[in-house]
Amino acid sequence: MAKEKNTVQPEENKPLRNEAKAELNNYGVTPRKVRLVIDLVRGKDIDTAYDILENTEKLCARDIKKLIKSAEANAVNNFHMDRDTLYVASITANDSLKLKRILPRAKGAASGLVKRWSNVYVTLKNREAK
Repeated sequence: MAKEKNTVQPEENKPLRNEAKAELNNYGVTPRKVRLVIDLVRGKDIDTAYDILENTEKLCARDIKKLIKSAEANAVNNFHMDRDTLYVASITANDSLKLKRILPRAKGAASGLVKRWSNVYVTLKNREAK
């Protein structure tokens, strides 16, 4: 006789968490320039955010889009969140490294130059069903 296997009902993929995060550390663009881009997508659905970033001419828009895609992958693959209801709950750019360099000036003098880098953090959440 064939041995019957126990048929276990598969559980629904319930969300393990209510938010997913991603971070971009030591990004070589100043926080002030990054904030111009991230202010455009804060609070938007991810599809809308992708469209905005695709049409933004700032160079860092490409990297911010990749960061949001990474957070989306974390949400969908790791935490079983619904992709259709994800939105950018918070996105911030803070100071990171400050590279101190010398800028040559007239008559053999030199001035200081600070090259600022940034850390960017994004959090995606599910919108509540209305």
